Amino acid sequence: MNFELDEDILFLKRNVRDFIQTEVEAVAMQIEEEDRIPDRIINLSKEMGLFGLSIPEEYGGLGIGMVGKCALYEEIGQTHNGYTTLIGAHTGIGSVGIVEMGNEAQKKRYLPDMATGDLIGAFALTEPEAGSNAANLKTTAVRKGDKYILNGLKHYITNATEASVFTVMAVTDPSKGAKGITSFIVEKDFPGFKVGKVEKKMGLKGSHSAELIFEDCEVPAENVLGSEGQGYVNALKILANGRAGLASRNMGSSQKLLDMSAAYAKERIQFGTPIIKYQAVSHMLAEMAVEIEALRSFTYRVAWMVDQGMKVIKEAAMLKLYGSEVYNRVADKAVQIHGGLGYIADYPVERFYRDARITRIYEGTSEIQKNIIAAQLEKEY
Repeated sequence: MNFELDEDILFLKRNVRDFIQTEVEAVAMQIEEEDRIPDRIINLSKEMGLFGLSIPEEYGGLGIGMVGKCALYEEIGQTHNGYTTLIGAHTGIGSVGIVEMGNEAQKKRYLPDMATGDLIGAFALTEPEAGSNAANLKTTAVRKGDKYILNGLKHYITNATEASVFTVMAVTDPSKGAKGITSFIVEKDFPGFKVGKVEKKMGLKGSHSAELIFEDCEVPAENVLGSEGQGYVNALKILANGRAGLASRNMGSSQKLLDMSAAYAKERIQFGTPIIKYQAVSHMLAEMAVEIEALRSFTYRVAWMVDQGMKVIKEAAMLKLYGSEVYNRVADKAVQIHGGLGYIADYPVERFYRDARITRIYEGTSEIQKNIIAAQLEKEY
């Protein structure tokens, strides 16, 4: 098991780090205040190929394996999480379905423009009555000639306002339960499709979540992703594939918080002594460092397993659970170390603290990850 990065990935990692530190960090407060990512940052990200991380080279992407992607995600995670989420949702659950399950015609139609960022991807599973219970979908798809007619509502869909291509799950045969769900590639301009209410969220400013409304939405039959009835399985595969990437972004954010906390603790003087000298503070920093290093090892192990084509249902769920919990614990300690300053909106620690909270909910709650792990353990024993 070798996690050593090749020279090409190391070169990209250095370039991404420089871009994040010099360009994105410079506008992080602007993103927070305006709730939008500046066009200049989007365009620079396109030029760097960041929208094509998951897309094979033959379709214009960088064709990077999961270990390489995690190395880059770790750098991307060290800046504003709204930007991190835009890139991560597109290169993860927004595009991996087409990459892994699309036929050749679908790949040629969508992937080249998704690789350049001219088409942004999104993943549409969640509904008002289908969150953790993902099989309880109410959105329907009825075959009529050479089209499917979709009706229903999705909500909390990341990248909804920016996306042009959506991987959408809908029920094609209600009598079959989870086996009656089919996945579709839906374009934003298809008749009967529109973006609904944009949610106001606690965090992730610049990353927009909204409703998707399907009212007799016409989807060509050739836009079925995989085979009819495979949608639920497809959704689980897409989510599992993205969990190493999400963990690596959480790791990057956690590392940023540790770096800021250690620097502040060395500068902050109380009772004539830098607070890093006090055991209460130094132990919090030590605990943060241990958890981040454990997360790093775990992340790259699961990423390596993905690259080897190994089954990672249990491991991916463990990683998603652990990565999000680590990020939240690190963020909490970072606020405590910064004291009152950590609670002030002018300082980034407060922003990371709010942004961390969603990681225990989206792409499968911590409780659902425990269910997945327990189910896999039951099979093993």
